[in-house]
This record gives sequence, C-alpha cells and structure tokens, in this order.
Amino acid sequence: MPKAFSKLSEQEILALAISMEEEDGRIYGDMADRLHGTFPSTAASLTRMQQEESVHRQRLIDMYRSRFGEHIPQIHRADVKGLVRQKPVWLMSVLTVAQVRRQIGVMELGSRRFYEVSAERTEDAGTRKLLGDLAVAEAEHSALAERLEKEQVASGARAIEDESQRRMFVLQVVQPGLAGLMDGSVSTLAPLFAAAFATHSSRDALLVGLASSVGAGISMGFAEALSDDGAISGRGHPLLRGVVCGLMTAAGGLGHTLPFLLGDFHSAFTVAIAVVAVELLVISWIRHHYMDTPFLSAAFQVIVGGVLVFIAGMLIGSS
Repeated sequence: MPKAFSKLSEQEILALAISMEEEDGRIYGDMADRLHGTFPSTAASLTRMQQEESVHRQRLIDMYRSRFGEHIPQIHRADVKGLVRQKPVWLMSVLTVAQVRRQIGVMELGSRRFYEVSAERTEDAGTRKLLGDLAVAEAEHSALAERLEKEQVASGARAIEDESQRRMFVLQVVQPGLAGLMDGSVSTLAPLFAAAFATHSSRDALLVGLASSVGAGISMGFAEALSDDGAISGRGHPLLRGVVCGLMTAAGGLGHTLPFLLGDFHSAFTVAIAVVAVELLVISWIRHHYMDTPFLSAAFQVIVGGVLVFIAGMLIGSS
C-alpha cells in the first residue's frame, strides 16, 4: 500500500528523489530515441535534458552516501501517495512532438514541486540546500525547454518538424481513413440503390445498405491492416490503420443508408441522395486539404465515380 509523503523520512525522501531523477532521465532518453530519426532538433533537446537529470541524480547519490551509506532502497513514485506516475514511452503507440512538449512541462512542474516540499520537510542544512537548488534547477530546466523551443522556431527547425509531423499524420491516419471513406461512400451506392429501385421498400434498402457497409468496413479494415506493417514505409501501426480504414469505410456506407430508416420511401430516397452529395463533397475537400489536390479536380474525379456507380445501381435495380 502506498505510503503518505508526510510519513517519509529524510533518507526515504532522498532515495525517492534518486529514483525519480533516474526515471525522468530514462523517459527523456526513450523519447529522444523515438524521435531522433524524424525530429532531430527535439531529440537533441531531450538528450540535453536527460544529461541534466543525470547530473541531478549524481548530486543526490553523493548526498545520500555522505549521510546514510551505500545502500539505497528502491522507492518509486507508485510507492508514495499523491505522486503522479509517468507512462513509459514504450507503451505509447503514438508519440508526437506536441505530446512530448506537454509531457516535459508536466514532468518538470511535478519535480519542482516535489523538491520545494521536500526541502521544507528536511532538517539537515546540506540536504535542504541541495533540494532547494534542485527545485531551482527544475524551474530553469522548464525555462530551458521553452528557450530551446523558441530557438527551434527562430531557426526554422520547428516549422520543419511540424510539417514532418503533418506528413506523418496524413500518411498514418488521413490516407487510410480517406481510402475507407471513398470505398464506403462509393462502393455501397450500387447495391443500396439497386435494392431501393428494385423493391421501393425502405426496409429492404436499409438491410442491404447495412450489410454492405458493415461487410465493406470489415473487409477494408483487414485489408489495410495486413497490407503493410509500417516498418519501412513509415505508415504507422497496422492495427491503427486497419481500425481507421474499417471505421471510415463503414461510416461512408452508413451515411446514405440510415436515411432509409424513414418509413416513407420517397422521403428516404431524397434524403439519401442529399447525403451522397455531401459525402462526395467532403471527400473532395479532404483530398484538396491533405493531398494538395486542386478542389475542382478532386471533386470531378470523386463525383464522376460516384455518379457512375449510382447509375449502375439504378439500372441494375430497374431491370
């Protein structure tokens, strides 16, 4: 059971501080290792912070040895009430620069507060001074992070990293999502409207649309997940891509299927046509915004394809 911070002895406080500096340094190092290939400027900043944490840890160890000897008990954040546990980097499937910057702020603020409170509870003058110095160092560490970020902005490195992050988002999320949305919106038009024209029944059209949408979502999700493990292409975790692609495929088909919940067939058909038009415009906008495709060109390609599939479904259903 975690122990209250107020119950810790000075020896336990120092042991905890050593453990925290070691953990924070490892987190900075893991982050730097994850980002060095794609965001080298941020990775360099994290490496400097890791070195700072190593210096802090050594100062704490020297103080502990001078007062309590060589044996340092293993006391971690989880062992003390009120301390926030840091999520290990290896458990983060996605690690963005924005996440890293937020995490730095949280970690440094927590460490500074810990040292300030610990210094107030310490009676030994040397230990109190060390903890106070480390509280100031953590504040300076936060300022260092802000200064490094400003330097990155001024040098253009931040803009390069932001653009690189945008490209990764497009590659890992937008592309599989867009592929799914296009497939779900267009490929389900033919069976849905074929059923609608053949039966003039909202219920029959709804069942066909639901089956087509869910089936296409499952199929596209598996196909995307199994197409590439992302190790070389940089397209991200296959499970994430598969889920995004599958959900967007199902959403694309369900959009013009759900209007057939309306009991009146003609009203449902009219609403479904309007939904199809909105879907095709949304797809065109996404291609224009994220894929740098001219809007008119994107709209022409998507709308022509959608209209052709719709006509095919109409002719088949009317035959």
